[in-house]
Amino acid sequence: MAREADRPGDAGGEPLLCIPGGPMRASAYLGDLGGLAGRRRLVRLDLRGTGGSDRPADTTTYRCDRQVDDVEALRRHLGLERVDLLAHSAGGDLAILYAVAHLQRVRSLVLVAGRARALGVDFTVEHRREAAALRKGEPWFAAGRDAFEAVWAGSASEADWEAVVPFFYGRWDAAARAHAAREVAETNEEAAELYASPEAFAPEAAREVVAGLEARVLVLAGELDGGPSPRVAEEIAGMFPRGTAVVQPGAGHFPWLDDPRWFAEAVAGFLERRVGGD
Repeated sequence: MAREADRPGDAGGEPLLCIPGGPMRASAYLGDLGGLAGRRRLVRLDLRGTGGSDRPADTTTYRCDRQVDDVEALRRHLGLERVDLLAHSAGGDLAILYAVAHLQRVRSLVLVAGRARALGVDFTVEHRREAAALRKGEPWFAAGRDAFEAVWAGSASEADWEAVVPFFYGRWDAAARAHAAREVAETNEEAAELYASPEAFAPEAAREVVAGLEARVLVLAGELDGGPSPRVAEEIAGMFPRGTAVVQPGAGHFPWLDDPRWFAEAVAGFLERRVGGD
């Protein structure tokens, strides 16, 4: 079963349930979310087969729709009537599916660079190319662009995969390099392959359900990210009655690393109803 990960030091208080992406990367990579732990009690969930969670005998349960019950079990364990959810990247699909299944249990939802295949939104090669072009002034751009083309063509080598990593960070500095270096060790690759199986999603039905979601929703996108790009983040936010999109300047796919203070203030402001309030 999935388990709550050990929390970084935080301020206590109201819990914020955090669902990692990857897909299927141990929640340790979220860290303290740029200092957000100083404003809320972060409850990081290690999805099944990652971090401190058990590996299931039935690997088909790695599908994200089959992990919705794990999120609900954690809500009950915490004794919460309604929950504030934060999901990063591929974790967005699980959070959306949880909201679809437990509409009245969600008080607020924050999608950080969140994916929304559950609602029929995907990030195209063209989105990625547009975002990549924004980095043309970077010293690693030429090699990274060629490597990205190999990735999109399905002919990427291991070296190509390494060369595209800087595109996911707003600043390719020592902190970003250390963060990226942990990805393989923190990811359950078998589970990642199964997580977003097409059978996990029923987008039309999901859109109908979230159209009645009363919870406030924040979609936070990095200015330099292609998944989602800012305009796609606006599209995702528009699917929720109380959805708001914000763009973090100069940020990539891990915005809490690029400008921790900006990120923590934006998310805390939303949770405290200073961003996207009534």
